[in-house]
Amino acid sequence: MIQATSPLPSPSVQTCTRTVMDGSDPDVRFDADGVCNYWHDYQAFAATLPDAAARQAKLDAILAAVRADGKGKPYDCVIGLSGGVDSSYVTLLAKQWELRPLIVHFDNGWNNELAVRNIENICKKLGFELNTFVMDWDEFRDLQRAYFKASVVDIEVPTDHMISGALYRFAAKHKLKYILSGHNHATEWLMPPSWNYAKFDLVNLKNIHRQFGEKPLKKLPALGVWQRAWYQLVRGIHSEAVLDLVDFDKAKAKELLIRELDWVDYGGKHYESLFTRFYQGYILPRKFGVDKRKAHLSNLILSGQATRDEALRELQQPTYDEAMQERDKAYVRKKLGFSEGEFEDLLTLPNQRHEIYGTDQKQRDRYFRIIGTIGKAMRVMGLKR
Repeated sequence: MIQATSPLPSPSVQTCTRTVMDGSDPDVRFDADGVCNYWHDYQAFAATLPDAAARQAKLDAILAAVRADGKGKPYDCVIGLSGGVDSSYVTLLAKQWELRPLIVHFDNGWNNELAVRNIENICKKLGFELNTFVMDWDEFRDLQRAYFKASVVDIEVPTDHMISGALYRFAAKHKLKYILSGHNHATEWLMPPSWNYAKFDLVNLKNIHRQFGEKPLKKLPALGVWQRAWYQLVRGIHSEAVLDLVDFDKAKAKELLIRELDWVDYGGKHYESLFTRFYQGYILPRKFGVDKRKAHLSNLILSGQATRDEALRELQQPTYDEAMQERDKAYVRKKLGFSEGEFEDLLTLPNQRHEIYGTDQKQRDRYFRIIGTIGKAMRVMGLKR
C-alpha cells in the first residue's frame, strides 16, 4: 500500500529573524537570537570574497584568455542560453565585452512560449547565431519518468546534468576552452542540502534509470567524474562564473534586459521552463514540503538585494497561479505518459534519499588519488612547485 507523505510544515514553525529560512529545512539551525546558520555562514563566506579591483583584474584576465583562444575561430567561447535572467544577462555582457560567443540553447521539450521568444529576441538584437541542442525526447522522457518513480527530491537533475554535458560537448566540438556560466553567489549561494542533489553524480543517475527506466540511454550528453576530467584536464575546457566578477543585481539586470532586449519576466526563478515551474511551484511544496522561494529570497536578503519584509510578503502569495498549476499538472502528466491515477500515486509515494541508489563517491576518491599522484610526480620532476 502506498503511504502518504508528511503534511506541509506548520506555518508556526520557527523562522530566522534575518532571512526567511525556517524549520521546513531539516538542516537549519538557530542561535539564541533566532538567527539561522545560513546567515552566519554567508557572513563568513562574504568575508573571503575579493574586492572590486581583484574581481576586475580576474575578469580582465579571463576576457583576454577568451579572446586569445578564439583567434582564427568563428567563436571564442560558449554560452548556454535558457532565456532566464542569469544566462540572458551573461549573453548581453558578452556583447558589451565584444566577444563572439557560440550561443547554445538546450531544448528538452519543456520550454514555454515566453522562453522561446526571449531567446529569439536576444540573439536577433545582439546579432548572435543560435544553436539548439535538441534532446532525444524518448530517452529524456524515460529518464524523467524514472526520477518520478524513484521518488527523490531533485527531479531536475536530468535537465541540469545534460545541459552542462551539452555545453562541454559543443565546446569540445568547436575546440573552444571557455564556457561563460550564469551561476552566481548573489542569487544562488543558499540551497539546503536536503532540497537538491549533486547534479553531476552520473552513478546515481544511471542507477535510478537502471532500476526504473525502460529505454537504453545512448544519446544523452553525460557528464560524470571521468567525462569532466576528460573535458577539463585533457581538453582544457573551463567554465567561468563571470557574474561573480561583476556587480550583479538581479532587479537591475531585469530592467536592462527589458529595456534593451524586450525581455519578458517569467514570474519565478527558472520558470522559463514549464517543467521547472511545475516542479518548484507544485511538486516540491505538496510532495516534499519544500518552498524553494525561501532559499531564493533569503539569498537576495543576504546579498542585499531584498529586504526580509519584501520576502515575507512574497511568500504570502501562491507559488504561482493555482489554475495554471492544475493545467500544468495535466500537461506534464500527459507529456510524460502517465495515467491520471498513476501520476497521483507517484506524487504520494514515500520520499526517498538520492543516496539509497548509490553515489559516485568511490569514483571521486579515485580521481583525487590520481590527481594527487600526478601532482606529486610533477613536483619530483621539477615540473610543478
